[in-house]
Amino acid sequence: MDKEKRAVVFCSASSSIDPKYNQAAREVVRAACLHGYTLVSGGAVKGTMGVIAEEAHRLGVPHWGVLPRFMEEFVYDRLTNLEWVETMAVRKERMREGTCVAIALPGGIGTMDELVETHVLAKLGQYSGKILVLDLDGFYRPYRELLDHYVATGMMTPEDAALVTFVTTTEELSRELSKIEV
Repeated sequence: MDKEKRAVVFCSASSSIDPKYNQAAREVVRAACLHGYTLVSGGAVKGTMGVIAEEAHRLGVPHWGVLPRFMEEFVYDRLTNLEWVETMAVRKERMREGTCVAIALPGGIGTMDELVETHVLAKLGQYSGKILVLDLDGFYRPYRELLDHYVATGMMTPEDAALVTFVTTTEELSRELSKIEV
């Protein structure tokens, strides 16, 4: 992937979620478009990933997808670019590569895996992008509380916990995106 202003988006693959999460995803795509980002996602038609893909296509936002071959049946067929990989671990690595920001939208265990791994990599100096978490209606409150617990017990420094920026609205997220320079 070439160097450009890229945002990786981690989100739900479930179709049985509150519609407000998918609406927020559309707003995030519009914000990324407004601020000149290329989007990178899992490249699938499932759940919020599909919503992001459709909105990116509708707005003409460049959208790169990374999908493991065993998920071929779920590929979104109008991506700007599609990269096939063999494993979920390689998928996460390739999705992050070259991005200046990682955005975690409300999602399930896969989203949490992507978020936590990205946080760990940032702590270790292996991911230099900003990490933004859309804590819509307190969705990520348990993660915030866990980070506070880690800091309180000495398991994590306040600086390492602060590598994640929590925002509660898509407007706040858009403002954060506008501040990032490549």
